[in-house]
Amino acid sequence: MAKIENRCRNLTLALTAIIVAACASVPPAAIPPAAPTGAPAAPAAPEPPPKPQAPPTTSASPAAKINLQGFPLPYRQGYADGCASIGAVEQKDAVRFKSDGQYRTGWVDGNALCKKR
Repeated sequence: MAKIENRCRNLTLALTAIIVAACASVPPAAIPPAAPTGAPAAPAAPEPPPKPQAPPTTSASPAAKINLQGFPLPYRQGYADGCASIGAVEQKDAVRFKSDGQYRTGWVDGNALCKKR
């Protein structure tokens, strides 16, 4: 019985040592060198110009190439706007996109699905 207890104790100590060694062997994260003071900063990449905006859909039954019957009106309107935003002009109600989850979900779905076509 004492042999089994010694083997269990030795095994426990060995596993503990392996775990501690594995944790201790992870190198610290490298800290990037600070830029010298007075040195000019690298120019930032220019952002692409935003797409022109078109008025959002307010129709009670917006045109869609798929059947959206059963979906709430805000979702259908968002879907129609998202799908119409595939070209050069973005069609989105920015205020509504931020505040109305159904419109936002419809817009994202319509935009993604119409891009695939």
